[in-house]
Amino acid sequence: MNGEEILVGYDGSADATVALNWALDEAGRSGRPVRLAYVFEWLTVAGWIGPGVAPGVWPDETARRQVEELVRRTAADAAADRPGLTVHGEVFDGPPALVLQERSADAGMLVLGSRGHGGFAGLLTGSTAVSVTAHAHCPVIVVRDGRPATSGPVVVGADGSPSSVEALGFAIERAAQRDVPVRALRVWEPPREGRVPPGFDPEEAGATERAAAEADLAPWRETFPDVPVEVVANPGSPSALLVEESRSAQLVVVGSRGRGGLRGMLLGSVSQQLIQHAQCPVAVVRER
Repeated sequence: MNGEEILVGYDGSADATVALNWALDEAGRSGRPVRLAYVFEWLTVAGWIGPGVAPGVWPDETARRQVEELVRRTAADAAADRPGLTVHGEVFDGPPALVLQERSADAGMLVLGSRGHGGFAGLLTGSTAVSVTAHAHCPVIVVRDGRPATSGPVVVGADGSPSSVEALGFAIERAAQRDVPVRALRVWEPPREGRVPPGFDPEEAGATERAAAEADLAPWRETFPDVPVEVVANPGSPSALLVEESRSAQLVVVGSRGRGGLRGMLLGSVSQQLIQHAQCPVAVVRER
C-alpha cells in the first residue's frame, strides 16, 4: 500500500457496500487507487463470516477461500464499473479494528460503513468503526446507510485545536474536488445563566470567535482561492449544531479531538456524537 490509497473496510455487508461506493466516487475525483480490506477473524465457535460464506470454525480454509473469492469478485466488478480506476482487494487476518488501524498508517484515508456484520441492531455505529476512528493514523470517513447526499456544502467544525486546523484543510480540499462551498462552523459556549461576567457582549464574543476562525482559514484560502468559504460563529452545543448542519451537507468534517478534550481521550465527544447521529458521511481528521 502507499500513502495515497483509499482503504475501505469491506465485509460484504450492505453498509460496507455503501462505504465502497463512496470511496469509488472519491477516487474518481482524486485519481487515487482503492483497496478493499476484508479482515478475516478466525472464529472459535460457529458464526457469521459474510454473505454467501458458510459459518465455520478455525481452521476453516473453505470459508477463507470463499472470502477471498468474494473480495476478488467485488474488486473486479468495481474496476469494471469505474473505468480508469485502480481497485485492489486483499484479505487480512486478525481482529478487524486492530488490523484496520495498523493498515491506516500507509493509507491516505480510510472509509468505513457505520455498521458491519455482528453489530447489535440497537447500536447505531459498530464497535469497529468507533475504535478505528479513535486510533487510525489517517482521516477516517464513516458512511451511514442510505444514499449519501451528492449536493450541499462541506461542513467543518472549527474550534482552533490542531486537529481542527487539519480538518479545515481536509474539508476545503474535498470541496474543491466537488466544486461546492465550505461552511465553517465555529461554536462557542455562552456563559451559564447567573454567571454572565460584567460587560459581557454576545455579539462581541461571536465576532472574536469568527475572527479566530478566519485566522485559521487564511492559509487554506490562499491555497484554494476559488472555494467559497462561509464562517458561522454560533453559541451552543457543537455536536448538536453539527448534527443539524449534517441534514443539508454532503460531508461533515471534524478533528479527532477539540479544545475541551483531555489529552488522553483519543476521540472527542463531538466526533463520537457525529459518527453516531449525523445524517451524512462524517470525516474525522487527526494530526499524523
